[in-house]
Amino acid sequence: MLGLMQDWPLLIPKIIDHAGLYHGGRKVISRSIEGPIVETTYSDIRRNALRVAKRLEKDGIKLGDRIGTVAWNTWRHLEVWYGITGIGAIYHTLNPRLFPEQIAWIANHAEDRMMLVDLTFVPLMEKLADKLPTVERFVVLTDGAHMPQTSLKNAVAYEDWLNEVDDDFAWKSFDENTAAGMCYTSGTTGNPKGVVYSHRSNVIHSLMCNAPDMLGLSSRDVMLPVVPMFHANGWSLAFTAPMAGTSLVMPGAKMDGASIAELLVTYKVTHSAAVPTVWLMLLQELEKTGQMLPDLTKVIIGGSACPRAVTEKFRDVYGAEVMHAWGMTEMSPIGTLCSLKPEYADLTGDAWLDIKETTGHPPFGVEMKIVDDARQELARDGKAFGRLMVRGPAVAGSYFKREGGEILDADGFFDTGDVASIDPYGYMRIVDRSKDVIKSGGEWISSIDLENLAVGHPDVAEAAVIGVVHPKWDERPLLIVVPKAGRTPTRDGLLAFMEGKIAKWWMPDDVVVVDEIPHTATGKIQKTTLREQFKAYRFPA
Repeated sequence: MLGLMQDWPLLIPKIIDHAGLYHGGRKVISRSIEGPIVETTYSDIRRNALRVAKRLEKDGIKLGDRIGTVAWNTWRHLEVWYGITGIGAIYHTLNPRLFPEQIAWIANHAEDRMMLVDLTFVPLMEKLADKLPTVERFVVLTDGAHMPQTSLKNAVAYEDWLNEVDDDFAWKSFDENTAAGMCYTSGTTGNPKGVVYSHRSNVIHSLMCNAPDMLGLSSRDVMLPVVPMFHANGWSLAFTAPMAGTSLVMPGAKMDGASIAELLVTYKVTHSAAVPTVWLMLLQELEKTGQMLPDLTKVIIGGSACPRAVTEKFRDVYGAEVMHAWGMTEMSPIGTLCSLKPEYADLTGDAWLDIKETTGHPPFGVEMKIVDDARQELARDGKAFGRLMVRGPAVAGSYFKREGGEILDADGFFDTGDVASIDPYGYMRIVDRSKDVIKSGGEWISSIDLENLAVGHPDVAEAAVIGVVHPKWDERPLLIVVPKAGRTPTRDGLLAFMEGKIAKWWMPDDVVVVDEIPHTATGKIQKTTLREQFKAYRFPA
């Protein structure tokens, strides 16, 4: 016997319909690529998304076609995501921070038919255009007055392109499992692999994100997504915020500390989301200017480990709660978020920081477990750690074109590549990436824990830890640090600072001070480059 409820497919355009109809006056504020701040509303976004859908159809775009976007977070990028999905086409975000050859490879692998490009990236795409045989047209996300002279194929200014149609259009109907978006992951070996989100997975994922113990957004909030829409499905914020009727403040191309601080204060932002490097820049700016953040209540930090000192600074100085998050492109991306359950609500001091340092617990819709190398499940005691496995309705089941072959185990779990522990209340702590964990004398040392501790030193701006070959212990940790401006951290001073805070055998065997630590295109520390850089390094006797 089946239930007798209506068949109401979970389709992305229904999110912007809801936002436009019931939160239509809520603002979407963007720092435009041209310079000025532009204010629009959800009803405007919906109207223009309908025009985008109609214009794409006029250009011959149909169900399943991939539309590449190389763009920052602005109202126009938001409009095109909804317009693309409204006819069953697929938004495909390309990360402009990748090497040009990688961008071309990804666009060709996805077989993008059209490319929507911000002004910033027109020169980049001009260099690549001859290597993109499937792209039929480039739409530059600007108006006629700012449209540059360009050699791009069939190039047109977005506003001119859009003005050829009105908004008298009805969203297309299709199955909720239809592909909606595509994002290539940088976390795999070999060529990047395409993760393909469905309408159903994106809608369910946004419902998961809006649970009170997750982002818990409401129509009374203002969200500043600093994380670009080309990173891991934009952390789903392009869907999660409109679904809740949350106002959006879009940073455009300017993501330096001063620019982010200006937006936070001017537009009374209550929630913001970014990787740790952005928050470190912001805190340095605020320390310099003495500016406060009177409206900010929640700071969502993901992408890499959140230094303990950052959590303390936001709480003690700015009155904002850091919500440490973990996820993956393959998970749409949320996996866990660190809100406090009743069991931990009364914690203070170091005990509170110990919990806030975890990546939190999963929402309904994410199942997770840890296993050993024999794939046997390990205890959820907060001590045992092993390979982190996940499954759920917004977790990838395979990669585009079946690259990488079968990626799920016999029970349907995906191996995240992370090593983690899970405590009795579901709080997950990332110990390391399986490829980055340091194996010393048959035991594992977490490079992440050492990095977080080192960043707490007043002279250190950034830290990385890698394993270096050791004649007796197989590997030992090498601490690599970037000093804060005007500071001079020393080996002895850093090791003395860390002493007593970690197991003695975890202590780095040496410290190296560098001007810069390499990062990936998604802002993560590039451990592979560091290992290559220090492959000839040997510890002092």
